[in-house]
Amino acid sequence: ARPGDVVWLSDGLREALGNKTMSDLVQPLQRLGGVTVVSDPLPRLAPVLRPPRAERGTLNLIAERASPEGVATVWVRALGEDGRLLAREPLAFAAGKTSAEIGLTLPTELLNRLQRLEIEDAGTAGAVVLTDERWRRRPVGLVSGTGATGDQPLLSDLYYLERALNPFTEVRHGSLEDLLKRPLAVAVLADPGQLGKTVRQALENWIRAGGTAVRFAGPLLAKETGDDGDREGARDGAMDGGGPLLPVRLRQGDRVIGGAMSWSEPAKLASFEAASPFHGLAVPDDVTVKRQVLAQPALDLAEKTWARLDDGTPLVTGERRGKGWLVLVHTTANAQWSNLPLSGLFVDMLRRLVALSQGVVTKAAGPPLDPLSTLDGFGRLGPAIASARSIPAEAFGKARVSKTHPPGYYGSKTARRALNLSAGLTSPIPIGPLPSGVSRAEYGKTQEIDLRPGLLTLALVLALIDFAASLSLRGLLLFRPWAGPVTGLALAMMPGAVGVAWAGNHAGADSFALSNSLETRLAYVITGNSEVDNTSRAGLSGLNTILKRRTAAELGPPQGVDPGRDELAFFPLLYWPVTVDSVLATEAAKARVNEYLKNGGTILFDTQNAAGGADVSALRRLARGLDIPPLVPVSPDHVLTRSFYLIQEFPGRWTGGTLWVERAGERINDGVSPVIAGSHDWAAAWAMDDAGRPLYPVVPGGERQREMAFRFGVNLIMYTLTGNYKADQVHLPAILKRLGK
Repeated sequence: ARPGDVVWLSDGLREALGNKTMSDLVQPLQRLGGVTVVSDPLPRLAPVLRPPRAERGTLNLIAERASPEGVATVWVRALGEDGRLLAREPLAFAAGKTSAEIGLTLPTELLNRLQRLEIEDAGTAGAVVLTDERWRRRPVGLVSGTGATGDQPLLSDLYYLERALNPFTEVRHGSLEDLLKRPLAVAVLADPGQLGKTVRQALENWIRAGGTAVRFAGPLLAKETGDDGDREGARDGAMDGGGPLLPVRLRQGDRVIGGAMSWSEPAKLASFEAASPFHGLAVPDDVTVKRQVLAQPALDLAEKTWARLDDGTPLVTGERRGKGWLVLVHTTANAQWSNLPLSGLFVDMLRRLVALSQGVVTKAAGPPLDPLSTLDGFGRLGPAIASARSIPAEAFGKARVSKTHPPGYYGSKTARRALNLSAGLTSPIPIGPLPSGVSRAEYGKTQEIDLRPGLLTLALVLALIDFAASLSLRGLLLFRPWAGPVTGLALAMMPGAVGVAWAGNHAGADSFALSNSLETRLAYVITGNSEVDNTSRAGLSGLNTILKRRTAAELGPPQGVDPGRDELAFFPLLYWPVTVDSVLATEAAKARVNEYLKNGGTILFDTQNAAGGADVSALRRLARGLDIPPLVPVSPDHVLTRSFYLIQEFPGRWTGGTLWVERAGERINDGVSPVIAGSHDWAAAWAMDDAGRPLYPVVPGGERQREMAFRFGVNLIMYTLTGNYKADQVHLPAILKRLGK
């Protein structure tokens, strides 16, 4: 560019110019000189990731691009708060389309840990979506004291609860004892009747640990308070074996409003107070209550009351217990005592109670939400910038990113809301044709130049010159005019450097043998698929970490090998991920693998097919020409089930398949099967990053399944290293008895 020329560094997208056009913006610049607009080419323009829609545990991801030209695929990553990768899904743009959509389904435990969705390698704030409570799906357990209603579901205590909670929670059924054995956010007890001492103790401990129990009244609770009378044990859910577990003390029996023998009409709900979790919800005029259980007057009753009838009597009361909440709805969960379950208010109130379970109260009004953290232009989350301002709580739902309200998190650490840039962006549109006289250029990629050979050669030349100068100064050089010979020697050494490099390559095989013979290592077959190879390396590295923590085995870093080129005899175990195009191309490779199996090596073939990997036909095709013995499913008493841990299943990232080993009784290779085959993608289950965090989710068993995968890995390594040692231990009593004779 010449002095006076204008270079416009653009993102390649059309700006919101109001009534102005590009010509109106460029013409004043052209008076200064030539104008050049620099931007990325159309295929590389930044995409936009929209906030997802949550529908029954599935997040519908939508991405948009500027140009509809061609077919393109972007990858969307789901990340947890610690940066751990929870999922990775492709979004495919069809030709002629500017938007793409896909459903992301995660287990509830992972969905509740989700913090961030991003388009991989986009590097912009518009390609990042921060998530908060609006996208989480809490597990809620339902318990009822009445039996099944058969062909009258509308009379069930759980009918309305289940339909109100299903759209935004994971609903679980069962006894209270069984529900508390799994992670649970909310326990809803629809008039459960009397709770046994053991169950009540477990529920109390669960609440104090952070759970939220929501109890609905009904005939059983009214009868229980009537039978108890004023017994002290009924107060506040005493733990001495008497009385229900309640946030307030109840009067005897129940109250009927608007019955046949009453002059009064059914009571309506009063507006929610500012301190109530339900504050801001609109109360319909047609919601009425005909019957309720009444709270005993107390000094703290007003503080515990979250909802009232228009006559002032409490309808919903709650009390903090430890880290959790105990809540009582003073009417039934069905339409027997009130028509509240028939209204939309019932759904909104339950949504607030579920959000309360994690310490998050989503209010329509309240104090302003202060900035917590800010997302910069490159999509990196950091501390809130100084110019960021608070957003009124009632206006947050309609707030858009601005200079004073940058994208990021607002609120408090226990109740934060995400403000995303893409929520307020229009669809991306390319700049299009430029006015006459305006040139266009593209951003170029920086080209790297390898300076190492030249710098090393220069260093060698300087070292030789320094050495010659030192000899000359000490009078050890036979003649003074040494510059010519030294220069000639330096020039002669330059092609010598090439020879040294050639010698290093020639010695590669010796270096491979030396490094792998000095320490025991596991190996994996290089498939040529970078994702599979990286997973194999990370998986064996993670297994090495577990072995070092739990056993005396200390293995070296895993080694990737090519069966057609590398010597396999150094490795006790070879992990072979089978892909759809896996094949032994040469006879030399087949001979090398057969020699490895014959001399005591063990190969673990893994088809990984539960996630779209290879099938059995690919494994059969790979095994052609190999001396593989007959394989049978692992028996319950096989050495693999007890070589270190006592196990009967062998899961990986997936489970449900069969593990195949050599038929028993062949007593070759010290009783170790030369071939073990399965389809559970073990490397993905073992894979860790540098911080020791798992890289891939395991389904359906979660972290328990990952632990069993590690145990199988430990058993596998002990099995390959110790042979039939454990099998001989089974016969130890008989051997000792024979020796005694």
